[in-house]
Amino acid sequence: MAQGPEVTIDTGRGLLAEARFVCSPNQDARPPGATIDLIVVHGIGMPPGVFGGPWVEKLFLNELPREAHPFFASLEGLKVSAHVFLRRDGTMLQFVPFHARAWHAGASAWRERTGCNDFSIGIEVEGADDIPYEPVQYRVLAALVAGLRRAYPTLAADALAGHSDVAPGRKTDPGPAFDWTALAQQLAAPGGP
Repeated sequence: MAQGPEVTIDTGRGLLAEARFVCSPNQDARPPGATIDLIVVHGIGMPPGVFGGPWVEKLFLNELPREAHPFFASLEGLKVSAHVFLRRDGTMLQFVPFHARAWHAGASAWRERTGCNDFSIGIEVEGADDIPYEPVQYRVLAALVAGLRRAYPTLAADALAGHSDVAPGRKTDPGPAFDWTALAQQLAAPGGP
């Protein structure tokens, strides 16, 4: 999906029709009674500042070869995932069904609640703290956020945060280069998502 005003989410399966699904082993069940009421936006390059290639997918599948880049050795044994990965060209890959818990936020808190993985959806956007994100990424991300809000009514309009918001001091992504105003404009645009 390069862009579009609407995405389709199968809430029974927790899957996004517009994304290729690649099942990450780095997931588990949400706690009993947990509701999905937060979206956490991340920024990722693999290695940092480098885009394209198979490395993010391999990271989320625990298949990242440490010998492929010096940075990868520092990630050995790390088990992480996100629900969705949004590439620079607007293509989406899904790694964890939305009803399951992805391992994306780590030690985190939102509005005095800890353990954001329990109640959030994690979206990794291919980018870096100091490199501007692509316009198509804002369009697709806005469509995804709008679709998630339709599918999961417990997601309030103000329940959107960066990784740096839920893990301040520990994480900086999606970083200063991420334009929250551009995302808000896409979400509010007439005829938009």
